[in-house]
Amino acid sequence: MSDAQDRPQLYLITPPSFEVEEFAPKLARICDAVEVACLRLAMASGDEDEISRAADQLRELAHARDIPLVIERHALLVEKLGLDGVHLPEGARDLRKLRKTLGDDAIIGAGCGTSRHDGMAAGEAGADYVSFGPVGDSALGTGQRAEPELFAWWTEMIEVPVVAEGALTPALVETLTPITDFFAVGPEIWSTEDPLAALKTLIAPMMG
Repeated sequence: MSDAQDRPQLYLITPPSFEVEEFAPKLARICDAVEVACLRLAMASGDEDEISRAADQLRELAHARDIPLVIERHALLVEKLGLDGVHLPEGARDLRKLRKTLGDDAIIGAGCGTSRHDGMAAGEAGADYVSFGPVGDSALGTGQRAEPELFAWWTEMIEVPVVAEGALTPALVETLTPITDFFAVGPEIWSTEDPLAALKTLIAPMMG
């Protein structure tokens, strides 16, 4: 996997809550230092004004670097805010309908937890990628993990790109590098003193 073309790509997830003026420079520093394939705006807030302000700044930052920006959950804001697509945390629900609404060029990704069945349903419904996780130990969700066997099977059998996310560690990155297309990174780095340094440490095993 030393060939750069065969390496998984990096997919950044924003924190669930942030001050955009403080966060944007941190994000820009990362995007200028490492190659980022996609950025997900994953705010927990339901406040449309707050989301819109963040989206406006992050869209400008991302698009200046040719990085697509997708939003988590708020599919109705994709066109309004000039975003590139949406990440659906609950698999294939509404995916076919959204594809018709947003068109073929929009990125529509589906979070499918640890379920092979949900992943296949999302792929058949037209998802551009399927995300499985958490891959590491996490207090969130059901406590189940998306095991390497799931990624190995998916990569061998299914053409839809697959994303590994949730409680990543350098050891997991090393294990999953041959069998995933993307690593989605967010909570692992944003709470640290130096997110860029934390990211470089986390993904070092896939760069070798």
